[in-house]
Amino acid sequence: QVQLVESGGGLVQPGGSLRLACTASGSIFSINAMGWHRQAPGKERELVARISSYGSTHYADSVKGRFTISRDNAKNTVYLQMNSLKPEDTAVYYCNAGITRYPSWPEDDNWGQGTQVTVSS
Repeated sequence: QVQLVESGGGLVQPGGSLRLACTASGSIFSINAMGWHRQAPGKERELVARISSYGSTHYADSVKGRFTISRDNAKNTVYLQMNSLKPEDTAVYYCNAGITRYPSWPEDDNWGQGTQVTVSS
């Protein structure tokens, strides 16, 4: 069994910052790409940022220059530093990770339960 647990969400004023964290635990042999997605009310889930196992990153155009994704492989943790937050960043943020549980096993796509980020004055 593998679990992804997010933390760090909350209420912040426009222009403020938040840092999300997501830690994977359980039977883990290796973790490939990790990422953050978000889903706002009435909208589809969208990719926010992704980071490969060797540190290559990709960002949605809407967050480039404001958000930074990073990871600590020793801690099986991915972070999302969010600066200059806007009301349109309000959403539930989900982390996901491609995890291989045992050698020679296929990679599974795992998701966290989500953490609410609200940007409002």
